Amino acid sequence: MASNLVVVGYRDGRREKGSTFDFVPTKGIFHLESIEGGMREIQVADLKAIFFVRDLAGDPNRQNRNEFDVNRSLHGRRIRVEFLDGELLVGTTQGYQPERVGFFVAPADHEANHERVFVVRAATRAVTLF
Repeated sequence: MASNLVVVGYRDGRREKGSTFDFVPTKGIFHLESIEGGMREIQVADLKAIFFVRDLAGDPNRQNRNEFDVNRSLHGRRIRVEFLDGELLVGTTQGYQPERVGFFVAPADHEANHERVFVVRAATRAVTLF
């Protein structure tokens, strides 16, 4: 079974890196194989977001841009997400429905390490489609 590299963002600010093979947006739990070792069950209700990344090292000095490249075509609707902790994510979505637990966002910055983000709705202050 294929696995995805992820950075799990908790509501309390912690981050945990690893991989998952069983994340499903409609389920409340999934398993994370942490880079620190071991498999753990993760409760989606405890999270802010799940960042699906290209690699786990990333670049801690890189600032992601929250603006669209006018030379690239867009897939989905433009969306702006403000999290409760003040972090801002701008991108596109194909499945935002406010009554759902969460939704995916493809970041506007195509050079960002995260390819897509599963945003947990309860961890947001404001969500704006534009």
